[in-house]
Amino acid sequence: MVTTRDAKDAPFSFVAARIRGDDGRMNAPLIGAGPVGRLRRLRRSELPEDTVDLARFLVGKLLVRDRRGVRTSGRIVETEAYPVGDEAGHAFIGMTARNRSLFLTRGHAYVYFIYGSSYCCNVSSERRGIGGGVLLRALEPLEGVSVMQRRRGTAGLAELAKGPGRLAAAMAIDRRCDGIDLCAAGPLWLGADERRAPRPSRSVRIGLTKEAHRRLRFYERGSAYVSGPRELRR
Repeated sequence: MVTTRDAKDAPFSFVAARIRGDDGRMNAPLIGAGPVGRLRRLRRSELPEDTVDLARFLVGKLLVRDRRGVRTSGRIVETEAYPVGDEAGHAFIGMTARNRSLFLTRGHAYVYFIYGSSYCCNVSSERRGIGGGVLLRALEPLEGVSVMQRRRGTAGLAELAKGPGRLAAAMAIDRRCDGIDLCAAGPLWLGADERRAPRPSRSVRIGLTKEAHRRLRFYERGSAYVSGPRELRR
C-alpha cells in the first residue's frame, strides 16, 4: 500500500479503563492523561462499509493503544483509501496468509512490515471476504506523549506520528496487532470524543507508482501533524 517511508495545548482530562492481561485477569485501572474529552469506542455499525467513505470518516477519529498498563492515543489526521480493484492495494492479488486481515469485516487491523524496518497499520473495509483497506498515515498525539517520545527516540511533537512508519512506532504497533478487532475491547481500538470531526481535504496518495493519479488521500487541512510534501498539506 505505501511505497515510500514516512513513518495545543488543551485542558487535561483523565480517562480510565480496565484491560485484560495475557492471563485473562482484569488489570488495575488504566489511567491516561491527555487532551481528550469523553472518549468512547467506535461501533462497527458507525463505520462506512465503502473503503473511500471509511477513509474520509476516520479523519478526526482516535486510535487508542492500551499496552502494559499504559495508554497512548492520537487523533487520526491523515488516511489513504485502497479500495476493491486498486492495483496499489495489498488485496489486489487476492487473499494470502499475509494480507488475510484485509478480508475481515470492516474495522479490523491489518499490519504489515516494510523496508525491513517499519510497520504500517491499516483498517479493513468492505464486507467480509471482499478485501479493501484504509492506511493510517498520521496522528496528532494526545495521550501518553512522553511514552511515544521514548519509543521514537525523539522529543519533536509534530514528528512523533507523522507518516505510517512513525505512527506505528509511536503506538507500539507491530505484527502482533494484525487482525485485532478495532471495534472491540482490546489492546488497540478506534475511538471518538466530543470534538467535531473536521471536513477533510483530499489529494492523490503519496509515493505510489501504480494508480498514482487517484485522489484517495484524506487529511486535516492545516494540521502540523500531516505528512507529505507541502503542496499535499494545503
